[in-house]
Parts: sequence; structure tokens; C-alpha cells
Amino acid sequence: MVFAVDRLGIAFVLDRGALCIVTSSFSRAALLRRGAQGGSLVFLSGSALAAFAKSASADTLPDGDLAYLRLLIGAELLTVDFQTQALASGKLGAGAAGLVKQMLADEKAHYNGLANLMDEAGQTPATADDINFSYPSGSFASVGAITKLADGLETLVLGAYLGAVENVQTAQLRLPIGQIAANEAQHLSALAPLSGRGPIGDAFASALQIDAVSAALGTYES
Repeated sequence: MVFAVDRLGIAFVLDRGALCIVTSSFSRAALLRRGAQGGSLVFLSGSALAAFAKSASADTLPDGDLAYLRLLIGAELLTVDFQTQALASGKLGAGAAGLVKQMLADEKAHYNGLANLMDEAGQTPATADDINFSYPSGSFASVGAITKLADGLETLVLGAYLGAVENVQTAQLRLPIGQIAANEAQHLSALAPLSGRGPIGDAFASALQIDAVSAALGTYES
């Protein structure tokens, strides 16, 4: 896959052994909106996540890094929406529901940390009010259906974060992004017993590039 950012923003695929290229774009204006270019970003000690509090003084974020922050915020909004609906479906037993609740708390923490970075860059992060998500028919009809989609979304999100680690230019972003990637990998491992696969994945997890991730996100936007 080729790293690319088009003038509208960013576009994503789910890589589960075979690459599935999706062409629709995740084009909600609030998510893709570019703010003042070249603005400075100050990492403050009052950040929502301790990982984001490790400060660097007044570094400038390039457009590609801002695009990745928008992409990751979109991915977190998707997982928060999905997990909220999964819990509301009433199909999950106590154990699975407890796991999804923990994942949901983590995703909200990830979102808050990323949104803080956008705020400090002088840009407005997308919120749940900006995007309407939709899912394939039957996605919440059973534990199996929920688990299958949860597994796919977590694989997608992990790939998005690993792609960001590979491509962001601002050194201070790599640690918090990498820490979130580690947490997303934990989510996948925790889902393994429900998904019927082993808890340990590939020795080198797949990194998805920005255009592939954005295209995949677009398939869940109504």
C-alpha cells in the first residue's frame, strides 16, 4: 500500500491475511477539516492521558501528522460507537460484556488523548455528533456476529496505529501512538477466546497505510 493524503483528507482496509481494497472515502467534513497549517503544538502536563503529558516545547506538526491524528480519532469514534451498540444489544453474556466495557473505557481514553493533541494544535477534533456510523445487517444479532466484527475492527485499528508509528514525522507523537497500539493489541488478544483463534498473532503485526485505513472507515459511515 502507498502512503497518500488527498486534498480532502484521508481514506482504510481490513487486512486479515488477504488485502481487501475498499474505494469509498471517509469524507465527513468535520473529521477531514484542515485547520491552520503550520501551527505550533505544545504538549501540556494536564493532558487527558499521562502518555500524552510527556512534553516537548512548541513543536510544529506537519500536515501528514495532523492527517494521522484525524484518522485515528475517526477510528476511535467508530470503535466507541460499535462497542456502545454491542453492549446495548443485550446479546453479550457477563464475561463478554465485561470485556467490551473495558475496551470501551480504553477507546474513550484514547480518543480524549488524541483530541487533546488536536486542541493543542489549534484544531477542532471530530466528535460523535459529526459522524453517523452504520454496520452490515445482523452485526449485533448474536455473540458470534458481534465478536467477529469486534475482532475485525480491532485488527483494523491496530493496523492504523502501527501505520502511524511508521509514518508520523513528529518524534513526540510516536510514544503515545505506540502505547495505544499496544493496548489495541491487548484487546485483540482478549477477544481471541471468543473468536476461536489463538491469543498470540503474527510476530510482525500488519501496519496499514493512511489511504487504506481511510477507505475502510468509509464503509462504516452512513
